[in-house]
This record gives sequence, structure tokens and C-alpha cells, in this order.
Amino acid sequence: MKMITASLRRLSLAVLTILLVVSSFAVFTPSAAAETHQIKLGSDKGLLVFEPKKLSIKPGDTIEWINNKVPPHNIVFDAALNPAKSADLAKSLSHKQLLMSPGQKDTTTFPADAPAGEYTFYCEPHRGAGMVGKITVE
Repeated sequence: MKMITASLRRLSLAVLTILLVVSSFAVFTPSAAAETHQIKLGSDKGLLVFEPKKLSIKPGDTIEWINNKVPPHNIVFDAALNPAKSADLAKSLSHKQLLMSPGQKDTTTFPADAPAGEYTFYCEPHRGAGMVGKITVE
């Protein structure tokens, strides 16, 4: 009888240990890593557009802006057309310096606490030609 009781205790300890190990994986699993997305400044055909024109991202994601065709281009976020209506946030996301050569790159990382919603951006030299885009932070 003592052997059966001892065996049950060992089995119980083994099961509890396994449960503890398995549950620790669930608790300590890192959250999804931030992603990097690419947006071309100017289409491959030389049109004055962003490709893609609309993009959905998550807070913490990075946008890699690639100067493609018909430079110069830049990236300016409209303070009045972002969810926080924040000039500081728009300024921190923008790159007002002109990219002059094809292949030049800039990056914008959205803060982890960026408010969800739609952010409008444009190219200053080509805004009048319709070079405007939107990023939706989910």
C-alpha cells in the first residue's frame, strides 16, 4: 500500500512539474516582433505616387521609405490629419529633408504608444500632383 501511495505522489509531482513548465512557456512567450514595411516614393512607371498608397501597421512597426522615381521626394505627416492631432508626433514621424537620388532610404518607426487611427502623409514637392498616402495604425 505504501508503494502505491509513493508511486502516486511521484506521478503527481511529475504531472505538476510538466504543467508548470508548459504554463511558463505561455507566460513568458514574447509578443509578436515589430515588422518593417516598405513604401516606394514614386512608382516604377514614374508616376508621382506612394506605393503602396495605403498601408495598415501596428504600433512599433517601421516604415522604410525608398526613393524610387522622379525625385526629389520627402515624407511629411499632416499634424491635423493624425489621430492625436499632435504637431510633435507628426514632426517626429516626418522626414522633411529631400531625397535626391533613386535608392536613397529613410525610416520611420511608429511609437509603441501611437494612437490607433489613420495618419495622412504627403510629399511636399508633389502634394499638388496628388502624392498623398495613408497609414492606418491598428
